[in-house]
Amino acid sequence: MAERKTWVEVALNGPWSRKIQPRIPITVAEIVADGIASVKAGASVIHLHAYDEATGKQKDDPDLYARIIDGIRSQVDVIVYPTVPAANFSGGAGLVSAAQRYAHVEALAQRGLLEWAVVDPGSCNILQYDDVAQDKDTGFVYQNPESHIRHGLQLARKYRFHPSYAIYEPGFMRLGAVLHWRESCPTPIYRFMYTTGFTFGFPPDDYGMTAYLNLLDKVAPGAQWMTAGLNVDVLPMIPRTVIEGGHVRVGLEDAPFGSERSNAQWVEAAVAAVERVGGEMATVSDVRTTLRAIELGEA
Repeated sequence: MAERKTWVEVALNGPWSRKIQPRIPITVAEIVADGIASVKAGASVIHLHAYDEATGKQKDDPDLYARIIDGIRSQVDVIVYPTVPAANFSGGAGLVSAAQRYAHVEALAQRGLLEWAVVDPGSCNILQYDDVAQDKDTGFVYQNPESHIRHGLQLARKYRFHPSYAIYEPGFMRLGAVLHWRESCPTPIYRFMYTTGFTFGFPPDDYGMTAYLNLLDKVAPGAQWMTAGLNVDVLPMIPRTVIEGGHVRVGLEDAPFGSERSNAQWVEAAVAAVERVGGEMATVSDVRTTLRAIELGEA
């Protein structure tokens, strides 16, 4: 059985529209309410995207994120962290700069609101199998240049927050591990990104987890890791995740498109799956204690 308690993170919304994922929260009030309900259901970490309420488009504004974080934390104790926009989603030609992408992260860190932040250590193609089958040219390259990754890690070192690494492909893990070593920031959390609907990485099968765990043992032994993904149901992977000592992320950013479950219901299902195999749920205090022990060399 697992030697450590299982963390459950909930990803509340993501970059999707309600056309793709009808139950995602959009307004500040909706995001706050969903976050609180998810914590009460068992989540100890929340990830979210903020939106312009008038347009429904993602808006990475520090004041908007601060309202959401403060709204959730005024009711429940939880780790809350925002997204980072893709480098090539500037709305114009070329890439946005690393400083532009992470401006809201730095502003929130300066206010003492961040314990974690997104730093994705690699680039890959993102496209859906259904679109490929119909020859739709809807895919894109999710770009994270080395300079952007280093900038995020340098902010993590300066403000002492933990990088949340999305591992879309094995190379993300290798690059993330070596850059963490070079930049000497707080320990990252490695989030294994499985998918059914997209073409990146591994499907939600045991061989993919085996490959990721074998590589993690080589490049970042003892690191904290999560089972997660996009357009995927990871609930069947939870038993092995718990037995291997990993953690879990669920929620409407990650769930199969058109999910009928709410965020709180995804968390409830994850908690039930953890407990069915004898796992013990972590509180937010447990998460912080584990990460603090790693930083102090006591884990």
